[in-house]
Amino acid sequence: MKTILATPIWDNGQVLEAKILNAYCINDNLSTSGTFYYQLLSETVDLAVGQQLSQGNLTMTGEEYQAWQTNEYAYDWVAAQLNLTITGDYVPPVPPEPIPEPTPIVEEAIAEEVEIA
Repeated sequence: MKTILATPIWDNGQVLEAKILNAYCINDNLSTSGTFYYQLLSETVDLAVGQQLSQGNLTMTGEEYQAWQTNEYAYDWVAAQLNLTITGDYVPPVPPEPIPEPTPIVEEAIAEEVEIA
């Protein structure tokens, strides 16, 4: 997945911003064409992948297909077809470390110390 410049998408009567491009090859005849499925996704307030705002298929043929050697080339091609600007790789947010619950042994030791004092 790639991050993109915020792109307005009309969705159910409101304008939302797509900020993530997801794409993958769904068919490649290994000769003359490759078909890609793409999704434009929103981003949540905590920078995680949000809802799908748009999706579709694109078919690469001709000289572009012959030049396709890497995933980066494919992403750049999909972005160009959709008039999007890729800004980087999507890196999911790291979830916060959970705060461990105090163990009963520690609580009992503290209670004993309070009784002794």
